[in-house]
Amino acid sequence: MARLEINAVSKAFGAARPADGLSLAVEPGEIVAVFGPSGSGKTVLLRMIAGMFEPDDGDILVGGRSVVGAPPERRGIGMAFQNFALFPHMTARDNIASGLRASGSEVASRVAAISKLLKIEHVLGHAPRELSNGQKQRTALARALIGNPDVLLLDDPLRNVDAKLRYEMRLELPNLLRRGTAAVLYVTQDYREAMAIADRLAVLIDGRFAQVATPADIYAQPASVAIARLFGDPTINLAEVSPVAEHGMLSAMVAGARMRLGAADGAASPGSCWLGVRPEDLAVSSASGDGAIPARILAITPMHEKAVLLLRLADGTEWLAALPPDAPQGAADDSVFVRFASDAAMLFDRATGLRIGPTHRLKAA
Repeated sequence: MARLEINAVSKAFGAARPADGLSLAVEPGEIVAVFGPSGSGKTVLLRMIAGMFEPDDGDILVGGRSVVGAPPERRGIGMAFQNFALFPHMTARDNIASGLRASGSEVASRVAAISKLLKIEHVLGHAPRELSNGQKQRTALARALIGNPDVLLLDDPLRNVDAKLRYEMRLELPNLLRRGTAAVLYVTQDYREAMAIADRLAVLIDGRFAQVATPADIYAQPASVAIARLFGDPTINLAEVSPVAEHGMLSAMVAGARMRLGAADGAASPGSCWLGVRPEDLAVSSASGDGAIPARILAITPMHEKAVLLLRLADGTEWLAALPPDAPQGAADDSVFVRFASDAAMLFDRATGLRIGPTHRLKAA
């Protein structure tokens, strides 16, 4: 059992700085997903840990021992690459077994077990050129898992897997990873995958960790508007507001309607803000009244488990509402009213983008 520690690690390539003072600890048996947009520095971080790049500053420790400067094979790290990195002259079976130091019967047993779990037992005798991209990805993943490394680095391991298997693996992979004691760092650009697999998320934006927390906390309490936009489908609705405090409550005008935004908690009223409301927290009806924003339905898109309504509010702002398929929806061009509960409202500073005030949301998607 070994803890992975990343301490103030930085890396620059000319003017580009994909890692800028990164610090993170991953406990044995824990799965931490590094999630962020393309180009944010995720793969560079994995390659520094694996030993393909050395950091310009900072330290990387495995089990309390610095591995900076150590050759990759002596770091106690397993890695599944995004580009597979399979030996072309070996079969899938031999690729999987290539990192093991064990007897023939033990190797065969462990290869059989891991290949069955990853559903590639039928292609063990095939060369990499005979495998589909999904089969190559799972072969690389099996090779990384089979050696029981102290630290396991997974670089978007389900990216090339078909949709059905990807869904199955989101359910099965966490159980598989938690059978061992490796500290797991899992890179992905799919927020659903990150939330389904990880114990904690480390949101990486422009070479820095913008927030590290549980998936539920990051969805319900994003530290910034940039993070809020990364999670959710449809994405979060935003409107520019100037909240005021009245009788201990914050409220603001949204498209001509005064909306309650939660308790003021004794703090001064914030200035110009972004109001954020998740689409699933909107209620749409034909009933007017207090706390109801006039709107018009522009389009309705059925999405199996929900229906997504494109709405134009009275001031021209466009929002999205995600409703259960059995909820009353109306039709395109209908005039409706939009409501949301005060505990669904999130406020972000307009100047910095950072979340301000207490967060009252209690649920996650």
